[in-house]
Amino acid sequence: MDWDKLRIFHAVADAGSLTHAGEVLHLSQSAVSRQIRALEESLNATLFHRHARGLILTEQGELLFDATQAMVKRLDAAAARIRDSEDEVFGELRVTTTTGFGTLWLAPRLTALYKKYPSLKIDLMLEERVLDLPMREADVAIRMKEPSQADLIRKRLMNIRMRLYASPDYLLAAGTPEKPEDLSQHRLISQHVGTPQVAAGAVLVQQLMSHDIPSTLTVNNYFGVLQAVLNNLGIGVLPDYLTDDFPNLVHVLPAVESGEVPVFLAYPEELRHSKRVAAFREFVTEEIFTYRKRQHG
Repeated sequence: MDWDKLRIFHAVADAGSLTHAGEVLHLSQSAVSRQIRALEESLNATLFHRHARGLILTEQGELLFDATQAMVKRLDAAAARIRDSEDEVFGELRVTTTTGFGTLWLAPRLTALYKKYPSLKIDLMLEERVLDLPMREADVAIRMKEPSQADLIRKRLMNIRMRLYASPDYLLAAGTPEKPEDLSQHRLISQHVGTPQVAAGAVLVQQLMSHDIPSTLTVNNYFGVLQAVLNNLGIGVLPDYLTDDFPNLVHVLPAVESGEVPVFLAYPEELRHSKRVAAFREFVTEEIFTYRKRQHG
């Protein structure tokens, strides 16, 4: 089977359009179309249903696309390993984590990593959706729960809890709650319980809402919750890892907190020997060690 035709087929199946695939491949639409027809003839099979809205894979097309997806994944992994030189750490590393952890804890600490490896190119993908590491949507993930896939290497980094925080100015104006029932006199800022987040955080928010809170502000990530708290809007439900970088936050109602949330670093087995992944793992481990030391110091 012609490798070049398979590459073109994969791009068309991925894009769902001859035109879009042509743009990605820098080929004309007619050239792409010719290659797809030639591949279909060589296999004696129809690979796409053609209709006004684009192209849809046939059953035979789905089979071939599964095979090309696996090939692309293997080739990406091989390329990643080849790019890792014996002595240097360079090239692209795609890291995914939640918006809150990525903006509030990880990004501010990347200076140390770039200082050590100035040729590294990090693509930081911050979203609540869990990206598929074995399918190479990302190289490394930091997740707030243990990954379930068997073909991942995982390392437990630390445990965090969601707690209540407020700014000194807010508490000066509105008073400091002494017991959970006092929250009925305050505005609560949190992630909406329906947004993707760690279960422990959602459970805590649901418990707090039982105190007949008159005014709330919900945001779909902890970065937004923090900004609202810093601007004196109310009492926020925030992860405790923030206290290291925002020492002015006041921990309110210390007895009220979520269950423990484990933080894991994970990456595919096939990147076990990647120097970029090893460099990132060591960097995060060192930063966590420093963070813990300060927390318990």
